[in-house]
Amino acid sequence: MRPADIEVLAVPGRPALRGDLLLAAVSSPDLETDQYRSAIRRISLSGGESPWTGGPRDSAPVISPDGRWVAFLRAGDGKGADGSPQVHVMPVDGGESRKLTSLHLGADAPVWAPDSRWLAFTAREAEPGRYGTEDADERTPEPAAEAPRLITRLDYRVDNVGFLRDRPKRLFVLDTFEEGEPEAVTPRDYSVNQPVWTPDGERVVVTVPHDFDRTETREHDLVAFPVDGGAPEVLAACAGYADQPVYAPDGTLYFFGTSHEDGVVASNAGLYAVVPDGKPRRLTDVETVDLEPGSGPAIPLGDEVLAAVRNRGAVELRAIPTNADGAKLDELRVLHAGHSAVHGFAADGDTVVAVVADLDTAGELVVLGPDGPRVLTDYSKPLRDKGLCEVVELETTAPDGYPVHGWLVLPEGEGPHPVLRVVHGGPFAQQEWTVFDEAQVYASAGFAVVLGNPRGSAGYGQAHGTSVVHNLGTVDVDDVLALLDKALERPDLDAARTGIMGGSYGGFMTSWVAAKHPDRFRAAWSERAVNAWDSFAGSSDIGYYFTEGYVGADPEEQRRRSPLSYASDVRIPFAVVHSEQDWRCPLEQAQRQFVALRQAGVETEFLLFPGEGHELTRSGKPRHRVQRFEAVLAWWARHLS
Repeated sequence: MRPADIEVLAVPGRPALRGDLLLAAVSSPDLETDQYRSAIRRISLSGGESPWTGGPRDSAPVISPDGRWVAFLRAGDGKGADGSPQVHVMPVDGGESRKLTSLHLGADAPVWAPDSRWLAFTAREAEPGRYGTEDADERTPEPAAEAPRLITRLDYRVDNVGFLRDRPKRLFVLDTFEEGEPEAVTPRDYSVNQPVWTPDGERVVVTVPHDFDRTETREHDLVAFPVDGGAPEVLAACAGYADQPVYAPDGTLYFFGTSHEDGVVASNAGLYAVVPDGKPRRLTDVETVDLEPGSGPAIPLGDEVLAAVRNRGAVELRAIPTNADGAKLDELRVLHAGHSAVHGFAADGDTVVAVVADLDTAGELVVLGPDGPRVLTDYSKPLRDKGLCEVVELETTAPDGYPVHGWLVLPEGEGPHPVLRVVHGGPFAQQEWTVFDEAQVYASAGFAVVLGNPRGSAGYGQAHGTSVVHNLGTVDVDDVLALLDKALERPDLDAARTGIMGGSYGGFMTSWVAAKHPDRFRAAWSERAVNAWDSFAGSSDIGYYFTEGYVGADPEEQRRRSPLSYASDVRIPFAVVHSEQDWRCPLEQAQRQFVALRQAGVETEFLLFPGEGHELTRSGKPRHRVQRFEAVLAWWARHLS
């Protein structure tokens, strides 16, 4: 796989299923337009697929309960409302779509009411005079000429979104059979998220920051808003983060949640249930079950609830009994498991369909049944035609005897190959059993790539994830190096030509190891890293709680856990890589590291991407992603030759 081959990475979104109608939006990067193109495809349950919309940026299809209509989002090429995602609807048997919204900042994914007539969705609403809207004098200021922002809260912005308090996310409803503007159901005082209709269609439930967002909080409530007006009702006050509520036919409300009892950081997400007039009840075990919200909401199905679960690099589809109480992972019925990841799923009656990615595909539509999975699509054939390198599972132990798990991506040829130790971000995330474009590009260029999930990662139990809380740079380093040592036992790898690289937490680890273990590596590539916890605490969008959660509030401890404090100990060539608009690990983290390394006499380069945020490698501009790949390969060609 070469850098420009990201164009053939076709990724299906969460599917929509009703009867024999199966739809999914499939997206891929487009280097010519420097954007992501997406169109909705219709997939036959007997195999094969065809275009359902022409794009170029259609997404989030959802089929009405009566099976007659499909609502979806469509974004255009213009600015403002013309370029933002807007809600459209069209008949299931095709025809022209009808545009239902023209909101300046666009709309989020729509949700059908039980009557198949009304839709609910959330959308950000700009304060007048900001983000290209007119002010009180009917002028439209340029961004740099907008009025100053008065900031009184710590939670005032977030990476990849921007400022929050001057564009709250409100709940809207609209009648798909009537002309007119959507009606706002919630006020501008706070933002809401994840709408779901009550079974009677009279209210919409959303997640709301605790106590209606009167002060900074990591806790969320589930609140029901009557669509015809009236006072909201708090259905559940949650002890932590709440996400993706969904109703079962019997009126039970399920949602994903974390508890502050598990810690503010590195907390496994569990499935909760709320019965009318009841309190939230956790159905799943805190230690062994870690739900994956990115794969979509749970689906109640009879006396079970389907949900995606992270497990040792896999994302499995499991069934949780509705009467469960702290059910452990091995007690949950398996619908799909193995060396793969379920990145979305849908169910209708006895039919369950999932988007499944593995080491050969970025995602295919698969029917799950008693006779095993049946693959319906072949979106990854162009990718396989480009050539994918072999992936080998690695298992070893750290010096203290702790098991460590990961993978080795091997180049073609006999070797000995230079080696890259690539560390993932998070840290509470997991490297998956799926095609990883970065590792494939590096291996295709001749570098063996070692990947893994050291302590601090998700998917290996709660204790595994929390083992680095107030303990960063200790056992996680042991695991990172132990996995590298295991790979280097192979005669086709060259232990004298190794490099370390990573982004975000992986960038922190790269900066840390380059200072603490400089003799292990020939060079380092540290990307969007946390290098100094003291300034991160006040400059990152999440720093005000993340720093204390992982490191603590003591300034001396923050300095002890900061790679910047040891920059003068680095003795290997070092690349500092960052994005100008990164608000998760702000630009000052890279600037301080670069200056400290240069002043210490380290051979250092600073690569800075304009207009990008923290997610450059995953969802940045396609051309920037290719340019980054080219810079990575050039760096390692120079230092590991």
